[in-house]
Amino acid sequence: MRRNRLTVFAALLLMFPMSVFAAGYGTAGCGLGSMVIGSERGPEQIFAATTNGTFGSQTFGMTFGTSNCGDHGLINISKEREVFAAENYTSLVKEMAQGKGEHLNILASMYQCPTAAYPEFGAMAQENFDDLVVSAQTSPIELLGQLETQLSQHQSLSKSCNIHLSAVN
Repeated sequence: MRRNRLTVFAALLLMFPMSVFAAGYGTAGCGLGSMVIGSERGPEQIFAATTNGTFGSQTFGMTFGTSNCGDHGLINISKEREVFAAENYTSLVKEMAQGKGEHLNILASMYQCPTAAYPEFGAMAQENFDDLVVSAQTSPIELLGQLETQLSQHQSLSKSCNIHLSAVN
């Protein structure tokens, strides 16, 4: 019985792609475990894998390109903003006209604006509403493009928010 287990274990190791060793993490893969335990071979990788599984950091890291999983996340901040704007377009436009609201605050957070800058973000959106929503046919992507233009030209928000987070395709 023990011999069968060793044979299966050895076969699995042979099937394991060697490219992971060049990726900067060990056999446990990327995630919190790779950051805490490291990439050295050995039984430590069991603890790294357990850490990844316990906290779900490997799945999150692969999705968002964090936790030592590189910058090729399936979802990136630019696409996330596009999806958010498309799904919440009506509420977002209404809140931009009012200069405040939950959806507008979420959008500000997606541009990594500090919480203290949310009112200023809302005021900027309200002041520039006619430039942001040019017509009834303005698409969510066009809205975000105009918003990023306005943010880049705003004296304080251009410094406090990260408008240059771009997609990694």
